[in-house]
Amino acid sequence: MANSRQKGSALLVVLWLTAALAAIGLAVANNVRGETDRAATGMDDVKAYFVAKGAIERAMLRMTWGQDFYRFTQPGFDFQFPDAQAHVDIVPEASKLSMNLSRPEELQRLLIALGQPEDRATEITQAILDWRSPAPAGGEGPFDSFYLSRTPSFLARHASFQENEELLLVKGVTPDLYFGTSLDGSRAGLRDCLSAHSNGYAIDINSARVETMIAIGIDAEDAATIVKNRTTHPIMDWPELAGIQQSLGPAGPRLRIGRGGMFTLRATAVMRRPDGGLSDLRRTVAALIKEWPGNNQFGKRPGFEVVRWYDRG
Repeated sequence: MANSRQKGSALLVVLWLTAALAAIGLAVANNVRGETDRAATGMDDVKAYFVAKGAIERAMLRMTWGQDFYRFTQPGFDFQFPDAQAHVDIVPEASKLSMNLSRPEELQRLLIALGQPEDRATEITQAILDWRSPAPAGGEGPFDSFYLSRTPSFLARHASFQENEELLLVKGVTPDLYFGTSLDGSRAGLRDCLSAHSNGYAIDINSARVETMIAIGIDAEDAATIVKNRTTHPIMDWPELAGIQQSLGPAGPRLRIGRGGMFTLRATAVMRRPDGGLSDLRRTVAALIKEWPGNNQFGKRPGFEVVRWYDRG
């Protein structure tokens, strides 16, 4: 009897040990699988980053090669790679209002067009004006105490904006308001409508956002019509532009044909899965580029030069 009880106890111990080892093995297997998936995602992220960066460099080459590869009204490029695909948006800085020269009423209209309530639009407008204006003599600006309360604390520049991203420091400007809908561009943000690199007065009719045209005083319905028509029929000649300007009234002369010499190229890359489908992971990289014409006074080689890279993530 005692011997049977001992055998039963030993069997029970073996079963418990087997169950414990099986649980440990399952946990280890799940851990390894999770780490493998994370490593694969990280690897895809790095690959997609370099695909997006390479797409921007390829787009710059096509823009340099001339009309057989790029037309100045073209909104972007689509590139196919063996293991990925990438789309590059061409965003002329001349399609945006100037952060440093726009009038208060233009900033107000823009913010309302971007969905901000009127009182909030007024506050953000005043904060932008304060940031780019000299500090009051012998005292703080009306928003300086707010900036000093931040962690880390800082002060407004009280001078011209140098970079578009400075707007993210301005009181009331949230990442959502600044970036809009980053991946598909369905909802504009301030970065799509304001630029420190814009000359201010006239904006390109073939690439300006609806919200930007509303900001300069064009009726929302007229702005939407321009955007709809230019997708199939870009405005290419001055007589046609003059007719449109005349139909729009006082705000019409604010439109022009021409993309200027500075652009933001924004590339979004997607990797392919082993089955040929597209991954859910998207990687976006952007670059501010400047075009140097031939025989420029700075002795630069004609073509495009990257002024700054932006790792959007």
